[in-house]
Amino acid sequence: MTFEDLQLVSPILKALEDKKYTEPTAIQEKSIPIILSGDDILGSAQTGTGKTAAFAIPIIQHLIERNIPSGGKRKISTLVVTPTRELAIQIADNFSDYSKYVDISNTVIFGGVNQGPQVKALKKGVDIVIATPGRLLDLISQGYISLKEIKYFILDEADRMLNMGFINDIKKVIAMLPRQRQSLFFSATMPQNILKLSNEILVNPKKVTVNPVSSTAQTIQQYLYMTNKSSKKELLFHILKAEEITQALVFSRTKHGADRIVRNLKKQRIESAAIHGDKSQNQRQRALSQFKENKVRVLVATDIAARGIDIDKLRYVINYDIPNEPETYVHRIGRCGRAGEDGIAISICEPEENEYVRDVEKTIKKKITVATDNPFPQTDKPMNAAEKKAAEKEKQKRKQEFFANRKKKSNGQGGGKGNANNRRRRN
Repeated sequence: MTFEDLQLVSPILKALEDKKYTEPTAIQEKSIPIILSGDDILGSAQTGTGKTAAFAIPIIQHLIERNIPSGGKRKISTLVVTPTRELAIQIADNFSDYSKYVDISNTVIFGGVNQGPQVKALKKGVDIVIATPGRLLDLISQGYISLKEIKYFILDEADRMLNMGFINDIKKVIAMLPRQRQSLFFSATMPQNILKLSNEILVNPKKVTVNPVSSTAQTIQQYLYMTNKSSKKELLFHILKAEEITQALVFSRTKHGADRIVRNLKKQRIESAAIHGDKSQNQRQRALSQFKENKVRVLVATDIAARGIDIDKLRYVINYDIPNEPETYVHRIGRCGRAGEDGIAISICEPEENEYVRDVEKTIKKKITVATDNPFPQTDKPMNAAEKKAAEKEKQKRKQEFFANRKKKSNGQGGGKGNANNRRRRN
């Protein structure tokens, strides 16, 4: 099947040709006709399947066919709600790419930055708003956004939205939407709470399922390095010595862990940057831009921050920490080998993560190839229950001592008025 077979209008086909899109992916082939017919969709598809184009392309065609007047202030007719800033920006870029030959405008709304430019764009008038929940509700409360004219509502990455605690925000948004609208609901997984939420949004939806979350792309080769906790750092250096790894996305379980990995890599003169929730939006965008432009060889990310990272022809993903949820593993490695390209996923496993690997293999229904060129093999055994309890107790003790020493050091440097004023100026 070709995009021409989907009865798309010529301006869209021309834009897709510019993007070198030749054939629709499975999710696009199934979803686009349904959306063009005006039906609601309950869609399940893993990352990297072309989901954004699956809803953006037919929405643009709807707007073209509605003959939006070019004169006067535009009213928001399409709302896309998504969990992270990076994903919102990616979706906005895709809308811009696919609508480049028609007079349709979009803007992206997210927190962590000054709202001024976003408000300015809204005052000018836009057709499509792509937003994260918090900033969206904030600007609605300030009177800058009205949802009364919404004809098309898309909730993307619904499972991640709920995992991030956005359920109440989503329900507030839904309550403000017109009853007469077309709604599209996409989620990688479909647990009961997701299905319950979909019932509140959709009316007689058509179901589309492509590449369930338990599956990984056939184009991705997966390798496992079994090592000790103490040798993870050295093993990562060893892996990155390979000259063919010119660019790698590394996943860390925590924000502090991501920063620590970057510090260690820089000591080895490996250009790297971290992207996570504690970084400002400008810092995150700068790190992502540098990575895309090959100015930074390694981008270290946490799972939430990585949503929306879409790097053309990214070949290598490295799990520095094995996730405790198999679905997260599938999402992570789906950042490489996208759109039919080859990808290589490398996982570094310490003894306490052995059980996570077994869970992953059970979910994806295949054994991960164990790497043989491993100079730091796993020799330690996983801790038993008593050892885990003692280790956690020691960890909490060190944490308390760290903060107590930092507080003591801060007080020792003078807690007077002048010092407080200096702190205020720095903030």
